Amino acid sequence: MRDALTLETRGAVATLTLDRAEKRNPIAFDMWSRLPGLLADVAADDAVKVLVVRGAGDEAFLAGADLGEFDRYRADVAGARAYDAATQRAEGALATFPKPSIAMIHGFCIGGGAALALACDLRFADTKARFGIPAARLGIVFGFGATRRLVDLAGPAVARHLLFSGLPLDARRAYEVGLVDRLEAPEVLEAETLAYAELLCSRSQRSIRASKQLLLRIAAGQLGGDADTLELRDAAFDGEDYAEGVRAFLEKRPPRFA
Repeated sequence: MRDALTLETRGAVATLTLDRAEKRNPIAFDMWSRLPGLLADVAADDAVKVLVVRGAGDEAFLAGADLGEFDRYRADVAGARAYDAATQRAEGALATFPKPSIAMIHGFCIGGGAALALACDLRFADTKARFGIPAARLGIVFGFGATRRLVDLAGPAVARHLLFSGLPLDARRAYEVGLVDRLEAPEVLEAETLAYAELLCSRSQRSIRASKQLLLRIAAGQLGGDADTLELRDAAFDGEDYAEGVRAFLEKRPPRFA
């Protein structure tokens, strides 16, 4: 039986693929449950600098949770709480993943798929992409963490429209409101996404990871610097990346970071 979650590493870029393409990649409970462990493995691999998350094929990133499992896992409040805890652990593990993450979005990005895309640092989508949260059509409530990230990215008005109506946004509108960072033709999305991932691999990883820690603190509501944020900045000046960056600038050449 084909594994519905696969991890492939090429150079310093790891690609996590959610593979149920025959059904537009709905995410099953066991996939939610396995995601934190897979992400921990990638985080611990020093050879990996960037993570790309995608759905198999070119029809869908993720078409939401697997509704066929709801009678089994969400038949009552207790089951729903256990299911939601698994989804929140997966989303949280991706949102706090220490390395840059890019959602590569072909086609449909719906419900739980939208939640995972929101948890990534960046979202690159093709022009056929559609973003939707059909919670109000199913009588369920989108998770708090995903809702907060939706509001942070697109603002409360767009969040209200998506959550109240259940209607999707097309790719152009999603780009205009900030849900998508880059919009590409379907035939070049993969190449452009991987090219950008390689660009990030060429930058100072110490700088990127410290910046991500600062961004996570800001997203969590921290309003000012503290001893920890000062340490992040101070530590950079003692590192080899800073020395190499200055040398490269003075020598008028690209830096060669480890």
